[in-house]
Amino acid sequence: MPFLSIRRSLLLANANLWPTWLATLSEDIIDPDLPIIDAHHHLMDRPLYHYLLPEFLADLNTGHNVKATVFVQASTMYRAAGPVAYRTIGETEFVNGCAAMSASGLYGPTRACAGIVSHVDLLLGDRAKPVLEAHIAAGNGRFRGIRHSAARDTSPAVRTTSAIPPEGLLADAAFRRGFAALAPLGLSFDAWVYHPQIDEVSDLARAFPETSIILDHLGGPVGVGPYADRRADVFAAWKASLDELSACPNVFIKMGGLAMRISGFDFPDHNLPPTSEILAAAFRPYIETAIELFGARRCMFESNFPIDKGGCSYPVLWNAFKRVAARCSHDEKQALFYGAAATAYRIEA
Repeated sequence: MPFLSIRRSLLLANANLWPTWLATLSEDIIDPDLPIIDAHHHLMDRPLYHYLLPEFLADLNTGHNVKATVFVQASTMYRAAGPVAYRTIGETEFVNGCAAMSASGLYGPTRACAGIVSHVDLLLGDRAKPVLEAHIAAGNGRFRGIRHSAARDTSPAVRTTSAIPPEGLLADAAFRRGFAALAPLGLSFDAWVYHPQIDEVSDLARAFPETSIILDHLGGPVGVGPYADRRADVFAAWKASLDELSACPNVFIKMGGLAMRISGFDFPDHNLPPTSEILAAAFRPYIETAIELFGARRCMFESNFPIDKGGCSYPVLWNAFKRVAARCSHDEKQALFYGAAATAYRIEA
């Protein structure tokens, strides 16, 4: 399934301008010794833009104590031939190679891609299991689960993928037969939806209480299209749905992704990139609500790079997260920045 919409691809086509724009702002690193697992980033090689291990490490090695990272599906390096269902294994093979490079220590102490989340079409139903097993073999001990995006909205202004998933994907009978294979194989599921769809994730989580589900990007609060200029209404609906989801003990939540255009913030439209104070003020209501509902042990921070790089730099983003978490206890910070991701993705660094 294509990961980027045409509109996002056009934005990435201007990515060569990002370094110049982001370089106009630098900040001292806040709490540089705090250990971090970056729970969500991508690697990709597009005709208009590439962001591979060297580019990621250039962002990552800017002062924060990032111990390990989790790669999440980006529809990259799929096999060019062979059975269609198995072509996604190419991504796991590619990322495992990047992880092996990082594990050599030649590129710094961070264990990049220590966890790998790729894609398997769960609509295969019972036929999904052997594809999952092939990913496990290709991951060489690093494959942790899959993401099968369900993000869709009736408005064409609300898009993050060029391929629109079918309505009611998470409740589809074939999808759920495929989903049922995850827990017995020790695999998790990354859920990417928009905020009006969070209740669908709750239903899925209740139906499969033994399967770990990680909700991406704070559940996708939307601020564009029909949701523009309705932030208070969206927040109220988002919070109500998140409250219900938090009652499912098998669900974790990733806190990040708010620098994407779909969130409705206009960071890329300014002459200067946002400071960590500006980001923290924008993100705080969402992050504090997530922590309040889920508790620190089920909340983890994510960079969502390079997608969020269109709105802020890597060191400034993590400074913003640290500003929001400043009032948390030591143990809570350890969970938010490291422990929850280590538990959800079974990472030891």
